[in-house]
Amino acid sequence: MKNVTTYSKQFIILAFIVLLCFLLNISFGSINIPFSEILTSLFGVSDNSTSIVIVRDFRLPKAITAILVGSGLGVSGLLMQTLFRNPLAGPFVLGLSSGASLGVALVILGSGLFGGVLATYLVSKWSIVIAASIGSFLVLLAVLAVSSKVRDTMAILIIGLMFGSITAAVVSVLSYFSTAEQLQQYIFWGFGSLSNLSWNEITLFFGLYLLGMLLAIFSIKNLNSLLLGDNYAKSLGLNLKRSRLIIILATSVVAGTITAFAGPIAFIGLAIPHLTRQIFKTSNHKILLPAVCLYGSIVMLICDSIAQLPSSDYVLPINAITALVGAPVVIWLLVRQRKMMF
Repeated sequence: MKNVTTYSKQFIILAFIVLLCFLLNISFGSINIPFSEILTSLFGVSDNSTSIVIVRDFRLPKAITAILVGSGLGVSGLLMQTLFRNPLAGPFVLGLSSGASLGVALVILGSGLFGGVLATYLVSKWSIVIAASIGSFLVLLAVLAVSSKVRDTMAILIIGLMFGSITAAVVSVLSYFSTAEQLQQYIFWGFGSLSNLSWNEITLFFGLYLLGMLLAIFSIKNLNSLLLGDNYAKSLGLNLKRSRLIIILATSVVAGTITAFAGPIAFIGLAIPHLTRQIFKTSNHKILLPAVCLYGSIVMLICDSIAQLPSSDYVLPINAITALVGAPVVIWLLVRQRKMMF
């Protein structure tokens, strides 16, 4: 396996592209602000107080959220694809997104059961975040309990899919008895959103994100060993049960946090690891993990910039943009390479 220094030039270029996409992202919005004024607003030296508020309190948090979401989902997908040795595995294959969706559905779709006044207090920004977090956490506990009893990794994958089916069935029942307004609110949450996060929420978001990423970094050596097969990994002295638990926990913390704060954003976690492998042509996770972070950030920033429809009051669903923009790129890369790196 090639070491990190071999790819230092590529990493510098990618970091520069991330910075460029970041500045481009905060330049777009319904209100046209000159780029020079955006730069001065970032450092709080602009004479226009309105520009400072727009840039520092709305556009900057959204761009930071895009970086956290893109890099976090990319790494989560990489961990799952390596653990299950399945190119179709993604960050939500364990049922975390379904658990979060069920928590949110109970708050939004089930709020009518508590009466109009109480429902107003139940359906709030923080209540949705807390409900999504609890739903993901409960599914995580169930998956961890199962993984400690089951030896076969593929069995965990199937059980995760079954959890997703169960929660989807409950959400369907709740939807059947809900009003059109409740259904619309739940559907809008399912579109995903990178905006409307305050600095306090981003701080909490980043703290949980950092915890999951540290667990992922700690698992790099174990991930490289798993590429050689379970039996060979055991012969190297790898504790399969403990390594599997840490990888699942890392994925759950990152993906669950992202779903709670930004909604169930699809495509990124599945496609970015494949995109990175096709370009870097390596299976070494010391290279792949930081590369996936950078590529995920770039793709998410670009998708969010497109979703904002510059100089327009409309913002398209981020879930739709990630698939429409990213899927053709991945298809083109796979067709050009004629085989999949894994």
